[in-house]
Amino acid sequence: MTEIRSGAGILATPPPDEPFANEHDQATWLEAARRIAAIAEADLSDQPGWMTLRGNGERFFVPRDTLLVPEAHALGITRDSQFFGGAVPSRFVATKAISHGLVSPDARAPEGWCAALAASLGDAVLRGYTAFAVEDARRAGRLMLPEGAVRLKEVEATSGQGQTVVSTPAELDAALAEIDPARLESDGLVIEENLAEVETFSVGVVALPSGSLAYWGMQRLTRNNTGDVAYGGSQLHVVRGGFAELGRELLRHDRAEAVTKAHAYDEAVFAAYPGLFASRRNYDVAEGRAADGTTRIGVLEQSWRIGGATGAEIAAFEYLQAHPERAGVTCATVEIYGAVDAAPPGAAVYYSGVDPVAGPLTKYAEILD
Repeated sequence: MTEIRSGAGILATPPPDEPFANEHDQATWLEAARRIAAIAEADLSDQPGWMTLRGNGERFFVPRDTLLVPEAHALGITRDSQFFGGAVPSRFVATKAISHGLVSPDARAPEGWCAALAASLGDAVLRGYTAFAVEDARRAGRLMLPEGAVRLKEVEATSGQGQTVVSTPAELDAALAEIDPARLESDGLVIEENLAEVETFSVGVVALPSGSLAYWGMQRLTRNNTGDVAYGGSQLHVVRGGFAELGRELLRHDRAEAVTKAHAYDEAVFAAYPGLFASRRNYDVAEGRAADGTTRIGVLEQSWRIGGATGAEIAAFEYLQAHPERAGVTCATVEIYGAVDAAPPGAAVYYSGVDPVAGPLTKYAEILD
């Protein structure tokens, strides 16, 4: 185990300490940490992800994933101003699982589960349930199917992966039979109404030692080198401040509902799990057509860690730091599979090469206005 030293003494290895699954994610993390250090006027440590703020000598950390609160405390992190990301009291709090309630009061749930959160979320989320047992998942699916198709979602999958749409009880049973019951009981499964013609928004608030920014934007999907659907980037409209400033900016905008629901979700979750703290708070919000033909909009999930939109968030910090006269900026992250050196001139390149796992790929961020 690698030791990390700070003024408080020897600390544990920052989780996770296993190797990255691919080369491009490691490169993205390291480049993000380098750019955050420049924004925060900090010196990078020889321990990846760590830096020291020049103004006060405090340590600052960019973890690879959401931390557990005990892990954060072991690293000397007790408040959101000490790191880029989030710390949760239980691992399930960092997943899609918390976006929905249980199918009944007697349904299986992990220790620490806040049953009251579902009522607090209200219509900030889509119609659905979370299950931690196959029978609970079956009950939830059968309750929802009379009103239309449902989507089964693995709680830690990203970019639309790990999802199955079912339209009949037989399809539901077949899909559940393919899921490892032990994994379902450990991690949970989301059973959610299926929307058509979906657009996915990104809404977030991010803080660094230099200040805070808030944004709304749109996600784009693409095809990876095996032809599967993958995250292709986000275009963000960024303002200085937090949810209040963003709400005033979008007071009469047709996207204001996405921001309002993300803000409501944020407040409800932080109230339900008071041990939670985070400096990066990002929410995916879906808008689409429900089975009855109406338009539905709701938060799908949260991210309290470095993510796909982080390159654009950093680009906004860099630009607004250099242009104090500007109140906001539009920026984007782009991921292009099958191409190397595909970033335009002036873009911030996070990865460009042939990943041994993912294949040819270019990842970059740029300012659009």
